[in-house]
Amino acid sequence: MAFKPANHIQDLQYFGEFGGVNPSISDSSTYTFLSAKTMFDTFEGNADGCYLYSRHTSPSNLYLGEALAAIEGTETANVSASGMGAITPVILQLCTAGDHIVSSRTIYGGTYAFLKNFTPRFNIETSFVDITKLDAVEAAITKNTKVLYCESVSNPLLEVANIRGLAAIAKRHDLKLVVDNTFSPLTISPATLGANVVIHSLTKFINGSSDTVGGVVCGTQEFINDLRNVNDGASMLLGSTMDSLRASSVLKNLRTLHIRMQQHSFNASFLAKKFEEDGLKTVYPGIKSHPSHELFKSMMNEKYGFGGMLTIDVGSLEKANELMELMQNRNLGYLAVSLGFYKTLFSAPGSSTSSEIPEDEQVEMGLSDGLIRFSIGLDADIERTYQMIRMCMEELNILEPKEDVELA
Repeated sequence: MAFKPANHIQDLQYFGEFGGVNPSISDSSTYTFLSAKTMFDTFEGNADGCYLYSRHTSPSNLYLGEALAAIEGTETANVSASGMGAITPVILQLCTAGDHIVSSRTIYGGTYAFLKNFTPRFNIETSFVDITKLDAVEAAITKNTKVLYCESVSNPLLEVANIRGLAAIAKRHDLKLVVDNTFSPLTISPATLGANVVIHSLTKFINGSSDTVGGVVCGTQEFINDLRNVNDGASMLLGSTMDSLRASSVLKNLRTLHIRMQQHSFNASFLAKKFEEDGLKTVYPGIKSHPSHELFKSMMNEKYGFGGMLTIDVGSLEKANELMELMQNRNLGYLAVSLGFYKTLFSAPGSSTSSEIPEDEQVEMGLSDGLIRFSIGLDADIERTYQMIRMCMEELNILEPKEDVELA
């Protein structure tokens, strides 16, 4: 039977301690033990089902982790206080001094900065490659390589990773394939394609309401236990713990993710096709001009579409800023970083979310000043939205006026 991630959410059943349809929130930082030996066993990692201290985990965090593992098809998961609070422990758990990482060159700016500028302090080096070229990935592997790192759909250029191909390389060289799936929850399921570890920034599509920051690591029980180990677990010792109240909130929002992703994808696909027809340089995995369109189709869970992210290039940072300011003024969205909100969000990544990447490297990877990254919202009338965006573009001479365009 085909993997249907939303079905796993549908089939989860949690009752609160008083029979509530939502599980009770564990509003405690520490937990009691009926015997001293049980406390000792828990510290040693030998007492399943016992709670020690909320930095280790809590019932609320475990509920959310179980739900996220279900949608990704992994044994379990560990939630954290941010997306970077998920990424950094994974890298530091898998790598030690002298180790090497092969990473996609087009990744979130914070992840790039961590791998480029921070991990070298621990003598962990990273080679950044064009992840779409499997021969280049394999050529970058050394005897010290421990991790292949990529994003399913890259931030911000929307390059698509061949996860099956990368998994085969990782297996051949005894490496761990770590995939950040933030841009494509439900749409792509990296673990079913061979990824060892799947990461999300819960802040984005999964939570969907831009009211909290969070992250998750999905993987095997053994790896998650290692992350939580009180003696040498990176998640436990670095302390990026999600608060139980936030975990409960994200879990409630997660239940509508399948509906939201379908609408995000529908709207983004509509706009991408319209923008391309208008002659704009448009990048979206769901249009045939995208170089990895067929690859994406071969990996996707079709019901959820091609995702809610697209980019256009309007030629210059000045034009990009003018357009974004005008669109915000017309209530078409917000000039803001992040993604996955009910309202469309747009930003110029070269001067915002990818600003950590040096300008020469931005040019090399094709990140231009005029690039605008859109996280398309849940608009009920996307045709009207398109017409209003087009009017903004015409005012700024980005597009020539089009005859017979009426605002619905």
